[in-house]
Amino acid sequence: MFPKSLFENYGIYGGEFLLAELTQPFNCDDLSYFDPLMDQTERRLGRKPRFGAADAAFDAFYVYQYFRDAQGWAAVPYVAKGGHPPRQFDPSGLPLCHAGLPMPLKSTFSDDSHRVPHEKGRYACPLLFPAPSGQVCPIADPHWPKGGCVSTTPTCQGIRDHHQLDRSSDSFKAIYNQRTADERINSQALELGIERPKLRNGKAIANMDTLIYVLVDLRGLHRVLEQQAKLAQQAQQMS
Repeated sequence: MFPKSLFENYGIYGGEFLLAELTQPFNCDDLSYFDPLMDQTERRLGRKPRFGAADAAFDAFYVYQYFRDAQGWAAVPYVAKGGHPPRQFDPSGLPLCHAGLPMPLKSTFSDDSHRVPHEKGRYACPLLFPAPSGQVCPIADPHWPKGGCVSTTPTCQGIRDHHQLDRSSDSFKAIYNQRTADERINSQALELGIERPKLRNGKAIANMDTLIYVLVDLRGLHRVLEQQAKLAQQAQQMS
């Protein structure tokens, strides 16, 4: 909620603060919050945040791509869509077929029907494209008699992060564990009545939420300034 300049003026570089807000009806899915909140965050920070921690609802390729474009990454749990295990890719980014062979890119197209327009690629069986190799599928995949496997997937690095991010690594856990800050802020907002508003007008509820968020940030600012005063007093006593 507070602009970056406020924290710089006070010499504050730590603490848990709200930088963006959005109130929507309950029928809006979690991912609909991502772009508006990140736009606000960018304006207040003056840059893209490098790292993000979110729950499994945000396991989408464009979430990973956003933080990759910022020279960082997103700590989000993997969701096995359709029950499928994570896909594997070769070092150049080509998806591997079930036999473990890299599938060459056959064509690309723009998918404008998605929430985030993006480029998709069609990847073909490496034993049949760009020319038949004379070999047969080593695992006798059921798609082989029908022209071999074909995979359609976004071409960006974000889709590979979705599948290949090492979620058992210490660095992933360190970023993901910062989500506890969300829980502490949510707890404060609940205490202030955000969960069951007695208002019935959407705009009024949004205004009330804004006031709650401002109060949460003011409390955080007070705690930081109080701690700074204690540290200054201790330093003065030791000098």
